[in-house]
Amino acid sequence: MRATALLRSLLSAACLLVSLAGAALAACPAVPAGQRLPPEAMPAMPSWPEWRVWAEASQARLRASDPARARIAFIGDSITEGWHPDIFRMFYGQRGALNLGVSGDTTQSLLWRLENGHWPPALQPDVIVLLIGTNNIGQGNRPEETALGVATVLRRLQRLAPRARIVLLGVLPRGNLPTDPMRLPIQRLNQILQGCGDNQRVFYSEPGQLLVDGEGVLPQWVAFDWLHLTQVGYAILSTALEGHLRLALQR
Repeated sequence: MRATALLRSLLSAACLLVSLAGAALAACPAVPAGQRLPPEAMPAMPSWPEWRVWAEASQARLRASDPARARIAFIGDSITEGWHPDIFRMFYGQRGALNLGVSGDTTQSLLWRLENGHWPPALQPDVIVLLIGTNNIGQGNRPEETALGVATVLRRLQRLAPRARIVLLGVLPRGNLPTDPMRLPIQRLNQILQGCGDNQRVFYSEPGQLLVDGEGVLPQWVAFDWLHLTQVGYAILSTALEGHLRLALQR
């Protein structure tokens, strides 16, 4: 009888966990059937030539690597691409990490890259670290539409690398002061993106809260232009990310 009761308790707990995970996934934004996708959730190549140069440089780095050996793939915009090399090597150099960041990326340009050869079939990492969305907010896109774009990128990555776990980073704070007009849209965006995490296949992490001080000020020694990080900023970011990264790497 005791064994039966214990088994029932374990089954109930397992059902609860599945239910909670399902609730989290259900909270990840998606466009209802029959409705049009917003531009933020549709692949589009930027028209400005600098982005094409940066995208080709990313492709060159990819061609010079062995994607089949990558255990961790970082993908995103300039904050990902600009990860300080010393900090990147310190935290990820022995983990087979690959940096696929491209400056200027938005959700739509990242979707374009994913559908146009910037994610080769051989790239099947254990973990993907995704950070995207700040350029959408900077261009005045609404948090709700930007979140749909991020969620679309997330689902596309799940199709491209079905065995990978994804660490989804909340968009980092920008602007020196907490009253900066970028702060509230980013906060709203991150509130929506939290719903994509289930702590099983998608791990949501919001390291940006550790980049500001107790009053919400983002100092220049952390982000030199109050957006892009210094070496100190990347050390803080990498340290804050580490816990979720280790969880995602567990099998």
